[in-house]
Amino acid sequence: MWQTYIKGYKSYLQLEKSLSKHSVEAYLHDIDLFSLFLNEKFPELSFEKIELEHLQQFLASASLQEFAAASQARIISGIKSFFKYLMLEDILKSNPTDLLEAPKLKRALPDVLGIEEVELLLSSIDHSKPEGQRNRAILEVMYSSGLRVSEAVNLEITNLYLDIGFIRVIGKGNKERLVPIGDEAVKYINLYKENIRVHQVPKKGFENTLFLNRRGAALSRVMIFYIIKEAGLNAGIRKNIHPHTLRHSFATHLVEGGADLRAVQEMLGHESITTTEIYTHLDRNFLRMTLEKYHPRFH
Repeated sequence: MWQTYIKGYKSYLQLEKSLSKHSVEAYLHDIDLFSLFLNEKFPELSFEKIELEHLQQFLASASLQEFAAASQARIISGIKSFFKYLMLEDILKSNPTDLLEAPKLKRALPDVLGIEEVELLLSSIDHSKPEGQRNRAILEVMYSSGLRVSEAVNLEITNLYLDIGFIRVIGKGNKERLVPIGDEAVKYINLYKENIRVHQVPKKGFENTLFLNRRGAALSRVMIFYIIKEAGLNAGIRKNIHPHTLRHSFATHLVEGGADLRAVQEMLGHESITTTEIYTHLDRNFLRMTLEKYHPRFH
């Protein structure tokens, strides 16, 4: 019975929600965890008889306690999504997850680079190597336009409108957005295209991909992680930096400069303004530090 519903749920996630393969797998994994728990603890329990108490026992189970609060919250979100699908399909008449609460999460504020640190990071890349020009172009684009890692590695040549200073980005759920791109990023994209990319033979299927690895295919997310880690070490930056750091820094510098939050939301491709509001918290820290540094009564 489970497998029939899970199969339908998978189609729902792929076709109606337009989720990526990675997201679909994560959701299905959450349902697998729950079904294994029920089979072990309540083997006689029929599908329609699942109640809130069964879900709460699952949350309290040892298998789930091994996960961090953020992972538990994601698993609960996955289960809620599954039961919402069952309600939509009229498979269930009531939703046992309605009153199910996820663990309260502290919204962790990410490490952000100052403007000077971003300059240091970008200028630390060795341009004498062919991959150096490519790496500089990638990091310039990520900081200039606030791209997610997946958006940067999948950037396509036909989606570059550099003459008018825009790029078309394919974000989460295949949603497209037009994002402005700065002059420095445009300069380094052109240098990479004219000096490096033009001499590469793309693998089949990657002819339109802007940033290629040595084998002519798209770069992996892990590769971007190594590129930014190495640049950080070379620049002498001691903060814990990762690919998302440039995106966070992009948004923070905009908010600190007084940018409209809706405009930042649009550029980042956030579905909800509440996701963008994390940067107002970062901004408050910045304001506090400014007062402590310059106000005579704060010394």
